[in-house]
Amino acid sequence: MKTLKTFGSYLPGFFLALCIAAVAKWLESLLPIHLIGASVIALFLGMIINHFKKPSELLTGGLKFTSKKILKFAIILLGASLSVGTILNVGKMSLTVMCFTLLTCFGGGHFIGKALGLNWKLSNLISAGTGICGGSAIAAISPAIDAEDSDIAYAMSATFLFDMAMIVLFPIMGKALGLSDIAYGLWSGTAVNDTSSVVAAGYAFSEAAGDFATMVKLTRTLSIIPTVIIFALIEVHLKKKEALAAGGDDSEIKTHVNFLSLFPWFILGFIALAVINSVGLIPVAVANAAKELSKFLMVAALAAIGLNTSFKDMSKSGIKPMVHGFIISALVVIVAIVVEYFIGLV
Repeated sequence: MKTLKTFGSYLPGFFLALCIAAVAKWLESLLPIHLIGASVIALFLGMIINHFKKPSELLTGGLKFTSKKILKFAIILLGASLSVGTILNVGKMSLTVMCFTLLTCFGGGHFIGKALGLNWKLSNLISAGTGICGGSAIAAISPAIDAEDSDIAYAMSATFLFDMAMIVLFPIMGKALGLSDIAYGLWSGTAVNDTSSVVAAGYAFSEAAGDFATMVKLTRTLSIIPTVIIFALIEVHLKKKEALAAGGDDSEIKTHVNFLSLFPWFILGFIALAVINSVGLIPVAVANAAKELSKFLMVAALAAIGLNTSFKDMSKSGIKPMVHGFIISALVVIVAIVVEYFIGLV
């Protein structure tokens, strides 16, 4: 009974998030060109509502449940639409470029974040959004490091702003550089952040470039798995360090820092579904349905995050996160095309 009562208390906030997600999907469908994803629209709709009226106590429990638990469930479902074999299909060529761009994001992002004085969680969320797959990577990593909703919203905003610029500039730069469809598809697939933005930038160049860019982007999405695991281990290390600083001994650290409680259990479900899908045990219709449901629940989770985030809280971070995002995005664009030059694609 207690469980049912608790779940019942979540329904108002969860229902509100679902409604905003539905509106965001509808607004996305009205756009003549797919430039802005529903997840970004839902995030900003939530933040706009929060600006004029903060959520009541009746809603807060459900919104927190949606932004945390439902978000994790959506990530698990996403695995059903991914195939580990996609990496082999795309080939060593794309993996080489991705290795360099990921090193640029997280290596360069670490030092840039420190130089700008940003907290490590916000800095790495921006790097993950830039290096992996925009909002999906931010959403997957945030629960592993227990990120604040304001950090998630700011990271989403930073990557979104530069995605908009890339959608316009990439086709122009690609044609100016005389890139082939494969070279351009690889470049946009590794350097543009969000999936919808990759699709928009890719097909703006040519249909072949769009197809290849989308395939590269799917491979890039799989790097969520090792990245989340690495950040979970970092979180454990920091918890142990905090316990030591507080004067605890080894036994106390083991008692108060439980790796299993910190490890992102949802990523195990994500991996399991990806492996099952890779061996063909998930029917195509089921995989497609799981992907659509995952995307919608992800939009609802981001709506809940928006409802929990105020523009005032974001403004406290100042301009530095945007500077961080701009520098990392620019570096990734340059590194990706330079690597392509050295492997003979340009």
